[in-house]
Amino acid sequence: MGRHRGGLSDEQKASTQFTVHSTEWRLWSNVDAYDRQGVSLADLSDDQKALGTALLKAALSADGLETTEKIRRINQAAGEAIGNTNAFNEDAFYWTVLGTPSDTEPWGFQFDGHHLVVNYFVLGDQVVMSPCFRGSEPTSMDIDGETVTVCHEEVAASLAFVSSLTEAQRKAAIASSTKSNESMKAGAFSDNTVQAYEGLRCNKLTAAQKKKLLGVVEAFVGRAKSDAEVRMAEVGKHLADTYVTWAGGIEGDSAFSVRVHSPVVWVEVDCQGPGPLADAYGASQGDGPTQKHVHSVIRTPNGNDYGKELLRQHYLTSPHHR
Repeated sequence: MGRHRGGLSDEQKASTQFTVHSTEWRLWSNVDAYDRQGVSLADLSDDQKALGTALLKAALSADGLETTEKIRRINQAAGEAIGNTNAFNEDAFYWTVLGTPSDTEPWGFQFDGHHLVVNYFVLGDQVVMSPCFRGSEPTSMDIDGETVTVCHEEVAASLAFVSSLTEAQRKAAIASSTKSNESMKAGAFSDNTVQAYEGLRCNKLTAAQKKKLLGVVEAFVGRAKSDAEVRMAEVGKHLADTYVTWAGGIEGDSAFSVRVHSPVVWVEVDCQGPGPLADAYGASQGDGPTQKHVHSVIRTPNGNDYGKELLRQHYLTSPHHR
C-alpha cells in the first residue's frame, strides 16, 4: 500500500477524499447506527491518529478539542456501562476530506460520529465551522475516578440568559412551559431549513442581558480556533434582529430547549429524553427529557453552512474560475 509520510494509505485516501462540491458534506448524522463514509479512528494506526489529532488541534480551540475528547470518552464509558461497545465506543468517529488542503483553493474536512460532528471549510484565511453538532448521553460520568462533564457550558449559559429576562420578556420568549423529547429544528439533514423567527426579539435587551445572550452563542463559537472574535463581533452586530424561543422549565435542573436565531447565526440547545444509553445513568427510555442527555447544534443561516455561499462567491470572483 502506498504511503505518504505517515498519512493515509492510497486505499484509505480513496475512501476518505471527496471533491469540495461533494454531497458528502451533507451526509452526516449524530445517530450511532448511521452508515458513515470515510476512515474511522479504529482503522488508523497510532501515527495516523496523531495526525488527525493535530488537524483537530489546528482547527479547534482548547475548549473545542477538550469537548471533542470528552464526548468520545463518555461514549466509550457509557458503551461499557451497558455492555455494548460495538455500537458505543471512542473510535467510531470518521474522517472525510473535501477537496485538497491548500493555502489558496477551497477545501475542508468532516469529523463525525455519535453525538459529535465537526464540519470545517477553509478558503485562504476564511473559515466556516458549521454545522457542528455536539451532544452526550449522559452529560456527566465518573470515568477512572474522574468526573467527566460535557455540554455543560451551553446549558448553563442558556439558563443564565433566561433567568435575566423580565416577566414580560419571558412571556415573549417562552413558547411552552413543557417540551417534547426532541425539539431540535436544525439537526442532521436539515440543511438550509427555512424557519420563521419566533419568540423574543432582542432589540430591547439591557447591556447585561445582551452579554448573557452572547454568552450562549460564545459557548458554541468559542470552540473554533481561528475566527471566534470575528464571528462574535458579527453576531453582536445583528443583536437587534436576533430572536430567542424557549420551551420547558427555567430552573437550574430543568429540561428545556432554546433556539437563538439571527441572520448570521442559529444555535440550539435541546434536552432530550433518555435514549439508547439510558441504562448507563439509571434512566429509562420513555422518561421525560433531561439535562443528562443534551443535543446542541450551530449553523450559519442564509446558505453558508459548509461555506457554500463563500464558495459560490469565490467561483464568481476568482479570475481562474471564470
